Amino acid sequence: MNCVILVFLLLFVTTTFSKAQAQLQIGFYSKTCPNAESIVKSVVKEATLSNPRAPPILLRLHFHDCFVEGCDSSILIENGPESENKAAEHLGIKGFDYIAKAKQLIENECPGVVSCSDIVALAARDAVGGPIYEVETGKRDGRVSDSKLVVAMPRVDEGTYDWDGRMFLHAKEL
Repeated sequence: MNCVILVFLLLFVTTTFSKAQAQLQIGFYSKTCPNAESIVKSVVKEATLSNPRAPPILLRLHFHDCFVEGCDSSILIENGPESENKAAEHLGIKGFDYIAKAKQLIENECPGVVSCSDIVALAARDAVGGPIYEVETGKRDGRVSDSKLVVAMPRVDEGTYDWDGRMFLHAKEL
C-alpha cells in the first residue's frame, strides 16, 4: 500500500513541476532572443507593404494551424503527400513564405530558440495592425502533420448549417 502511495506521490510531483516549466508567458524570449517579436513585426510590415492581402493571409494561416490539433505549426511541416497542408480543407492556404522569412531572420540571430508556433501567432497578431494585444509565447512546435487530422475543418463551400451539428448560426443570430 505504501508503495502505491509513493508512486502516485512521485507521479504527482513530477507532473506538477513539469507543467510549471512549460507555462506560456508574455515575453518568453525576452532574455534568450530579445528581438524575436520585433523581427516578426518587421517581416509582417514589409509583407503588408508589398502585398495588401498579407494580413488576411496570415490570419487564415494561423486559424488553419490552430483548428487542427491546436496552434502547433503542424501546418508548416512538409512530410510528403500526406502532410496536413496538402489536405483539401487547406487548399489555397498561403503565407508560408512570410513565416519562413521571419524564421530565417530569427535563426540568424538566435539559432534554435524561437518556435514556428510562436512566429505564426505573433505574425497573426501583427497582421491585424492594432489594437495590439499581448501574445503568450513559449509554445513548442508539433511534430505530427497528417492530412487525416484535418477532417473536422469546415470546408470553404460549407454554410454554417452544413457542419453536421458542429455549429448552428444564422445571420439573424449574429
